Amino acid sequence: MTLELRGLARRVGADAHIHPTDLTLEAGTMNVLLGPTLAGKTTLMRLMAGLDAPSEGRLYWRGEDVTGRRVQDRDVAMVYQQFINYPSMSVYDNIASPLRLMGRSADEIDRTVRETASMLKLTPMLGRRPLELSGGQQQRCAMGRALAKGAGLVLLDEPLANLDYKLREELREEIPRIFAKSGAIFVYATTEPEEALLLGGNAAALWEGRVTQFGPTPRVYRRPADATTARVFSDPPMNFMSLEKRAGMLRFGAQDEVPAAGRYEALPDGRYSAGFRPNHLELERHNAGALEFVARVAVSEITGSETFVHLDYAEWRWVGLMRGVRHLPQGSEVRVYLSPAHIYLFDGEGRLASAAPYAQAA
Repeated sequence: MTLELRGLARRVGADAHIHPTDLTLEAGTMNVLLGPTLAGKTTLMRLMAGLDAPSEGRLYWRGEDVTGRRVQDRDVAMVYQQFINYPSMSVYDNIASPLRLMGRSADEIDRTVRETASMLKLTPMLGRRPLELSGGQQQRCAMGRALAKGAGLVLLDEPLANLDYKLREELREEIPRIFAKSGAIFVYATTEPEEALLLGGNAAALWEGRVTQFGPTPRVYRRPADATTARVFSDPPMNFMSLEKRAGMLRFGAQDEVPAAGRYEALPDGRYSAGFRPNHLELERHNAGALEFVARVAVSEITGSETFVHLDYAEWRWVGLMRGVRHLPQGSEVRVYLSPAHIYLFDGEGRLASAAPYAQAA
């Protein structure tokens, strides 16, 4: 059982909402669509569900071309960020509604509803109507209706965004177990790289209507194919600076030259973009080989156990995610350190030229 997108695209007037896309999703897999707002995640899901018609390309489900088929004639369930329930029905009847339409027996409906409600912590609310629930409970009700249906393709469009932190963490742990048990294809949209990593499975990085990379989630995170994917799969976004190799020497940004040692020795001469994630920038030197930069503090944000430090270095704005509470005056100069093991190199076209050594095993 597979869902296959062959050159699937969506245009509205002169605007390309989804560029021609090829993807194959296998049964029993979790597939995360990761990208910022307006990257095209919801549009791509609507094409998969049949809610929107593609401008070009074909969609194959279980080997059959379903491009023009109505959404109600497809084996699909979809949950949106903004919950949708039947207000006149109880929670029990909301979850049971697709099963009744499918002609399931009363015993099977009751068992499925109660199992689903227990998993989503809704058992005490089964007799209530949606408007008697909190926003998070209403979203769980909508999720329960989709999961109870037992569809072969389940589309989840940022379904946890409106839930409180504790419940969101619990459901993040439960969802992979649910999809593994069901054997369905799950497609899950999120703007959060951390959520993609927690869910596992496969990840498709989206940027301005293009799938820039698709593959096992840890691999996409550790070995981004290009600078765009690296930006998408980092929160805050990956930091960048220029690098030039010439005659056995390296110049990082405005820093003095250093010898091109280790993996940089075999690097062809030329100009590159060096990228590194915010959590790899440090205020203390932890190893002798770390690169040192003098930057100016733009602003620091204390989040509790961590501090986001926004830094100006030459023409670049960096963000460092520092452990602990750091009181750094705005406008002050600080020395920051970066291990070369955490640096990705991208060529002039933005393609990965050299992965950070810590990512080589991915």
